[in-house]
Amino acid sequence: MTTPVRDALPDGVPSLTGDVLAIRGGRPLRGRVDVKGAKNLATKAMVATLLGETASTLRDVPDLSDVAVVRSLLEVHGVQVKSGDEPGSLIFDPSGVETAHFEEIDAHAGASRIPILFCGPLLHRLGQAFIPDLGGCRIGDRPIDFHLDALRKFGAVVEKLPSGIRLSAPQRLHGANIHLPYPSVGATEQVLLTAVRAEGTTELRNAAIEPEIMDLIAVLQKMGAIISYEPNRVILIEGVEKLRGYDHRSIFDRNEAASWASAALATDGEIFVGGAKQQEMLTFLNVFRKAGGWFDIQEDGILFRRDGEIKPVVVETDVHPGFMTDWQQPLVVALTQAHGRSVVHETVYENRMGFTDALVKMGADIVVHPHGLQDGPRRVPRRELEQAAVITGPTPLHAADIVVPDLRGGYSHVIAALTATGESKVSGVDILSRGYEKFLAKLDALGADFDVIR
Repeated sequence: MTTPVRDALPDGVPSLTGDVLAIRGGRPLRGRVDVKGAKNLATKAMVATLLGETASTLRDVPDLSDVAVVRSLLEVHGVQVKSGDEPGSLIFDPSGVETAHFEEIDAHAGASRIPILFCGPLLHRLGQAFIPDLGGCRIGDRPIDFHLDALRKFGAVVEKLPSGIRLSAPQRLHGANIHLPYPSVGATEQVLLTAVRAEGTTELRNAAIEPEIMDLIAVLQKMGAIISYEPNRVILIEGVEKLRGYDHRSIFDRNEAASWASAALATDGEIFVGGAKQQEMLTFLNVFRKAGGWFDIQEDGILFRRDGEIKPVVVETDVHPGFMTDWQQPLVVALTQAHGRSVVHETVYENRMGFTDALVKMGADIVVHPHGLQDGPRRVPRRELEQAAVITGPTPLHAADIVVPDLRGGYSHVIAALTATGESKVSGVDILSRGYEKFLAKLDALGADFDVIR
């Protein structure tokens, strides 16, 4: 049975779970979408509520499955969560926090990697923590060794079990000197969430400095933490005895904003992204302009469209302030329509080019080099795990039946189907609910022609 999406709008939108999208492409996307708080901040700020002795309020929380997972995990541990005084706000009361059973944690944590960040706050609060095997998108190894090594330096005892990892803190955690071998976002968050209540001072070197990290630091400072950012990726944290709750509005989701910008470029449309800001997107905007995109910075958002032909570009993904790895997959769809040869060097994850198989099936000329490319000048140092994709265009895309591999790859497949001629069927789209709030409603608002098949 095919269910037209328009029947469910505007009051609601069909669930993506288990659905297939039948997409009829060739129509430019035009209109406005609004982005809310970044999931990469909101979920971490939610974990931070465990550290406070009073209730916290988080605003502009996106309605995403990852947020639902973290909320469930907090509730399993005794945090009371309720809606706040405005749409998209949540209030967290941690006064009833207690140890949760493994079965309950495992039941709620299977689809997310966030549980590893519960360790520091729970060690401070309860003296113990347990995390099951971690889920998340299968885009690379993403080891948790950085996290565990840091926790050991704080004084945690780590015991690996067949069912997961048990951690304990026989004594109060203490400050540590930590040098990350790579500026990992997750490991930096782990150190911040652990160090703020550890005894003494922590010095974190080679830290990640993404805008979401800086926003998390702002959250923790509101709670009473003492954190300073020094030159050359050094963060100093002076531990305090206790923290209070916070009231904070999340930074906007720059990943979603960049995704819609790439959709406008690929479909030759025009999309106004409400809530997007220039400062956090400087690197993306430079590449977007080089690729033939046009944008207008306005007070309440950014307008994106194509400016003539799409031009080939060379992109190297990197940690902030470099070009984010989450930006490259939607952009690659647009680059299939560029006049010439583009190269995308993926240096962050070792398995993020698998999504291009579907684009090739749809007619794109993409060659993936699994060990990267040696030639040409480089800004980002070559890494052993990197891959490279060479995209030659323009190549008309035609409809195909494709399966979503991961969050950003899945979004890219949907945009490719909207760019292609004919009707494509995209399955596995439920994963998009992890990172794109009201995704189908936004597609509808932009004039996309699609149905949900159940």
